Amino acid sequence: MAMTHDNDINYRRIEQAIRYLEEHFKRQPELSQVADEVSVSPFHFQRLFTEWAGISPKRFLQFLTIDFLKARLQESRNLIEAAEAAGLSSQSRVYDLFTTLEAVTPQEYKQHGTGIQIEYGFHETPFGLCLLGVTARGICWMSFLQADEDVTQALHAMKEHWHNSVFHQDQELTKAFIGQIFPAKDRSQQKKLHVFVKGTNFQIKVWEALLRIPEGHVTTYQQIASSISNPQALQAVGSAVGSNHIAYLIPCHRVIRKDGVLGEYRWEPTRKKSILGWEMARQGL
Repeated sequence: MAMTHDNDINYRRIEQAIRYLEEHFKRQPELSQVADEVSVSPFHFQRLFTEWAGISPKRFLQFLTIDFLKARLQESRNLIEAAEAAGLSSQSRVYDLFTTLEAVTPQEYKQHGTGIQIEYGFHETPFGLCLLGVTARGICWMSFLQADEDVTQALHAMKEHWHNSVFHQDQELTKAFIGQIFPAKDRSQQKKLHVFVKGTNFQIKVWEALLRIPEGHVTTYQQIASSISNPQALQAVGSAVGSNHIAYLIPCHRVIRKDGVLGEYRWEPTRKKSILGWEMARQGL
């Protein structure tokens, strides 16, 4: 059962353009060449990309260079260290957490979600089609559909994670949440969101650390490990980051390698680049 919308097709064009620009970065392709690659007119492509990102494709690509990301890593480290040195009250003002987190109880964890009611829906986002799951205690699932994935496969992954829960599709309910996650207007009026997660104590510590990375900033696996007072646990941190089941809101896309390489992403590496560049553009960098 496939589900395709115009917005999802447009996002795939943006992904295709980012890949093409990266592959041909040294020869700096003209706008007309990129447009031809994604099968639209140069005018339409320029408008499509600028409406999506707020900046030109070439400016966008500068955010994804290794040198830029390495410099951004240092800026993020300085910001986080300054916040921690100033104490928790200052830290909370610096971070101004947009998303708060609640975890299942140990008993609920053992029961694998028994008795939890999950409403779900499929929606278009700036990064393609997503599956959103919501409980009375918060958003419990968000995944982006991959190029070779249909809605049945996406739904199966959510049901595997919350496999003893009760599922019901409610497009209207989840649409309201999508409107809060990706507001069409002034983001200063954006409501804070609450996520409800199922994971081990270690995973939850890592996910809480991810929430403290400000939008438009990046961090490393080493920095996350140090922030949870477990600096040797790099492999475990990487596993916890990769097992995050609430895309975008728990921002695992903001974790990159210390050499400035973006690395892998559960919902496709090019989407990680898209989200990071899009966030940086919104920060006016």
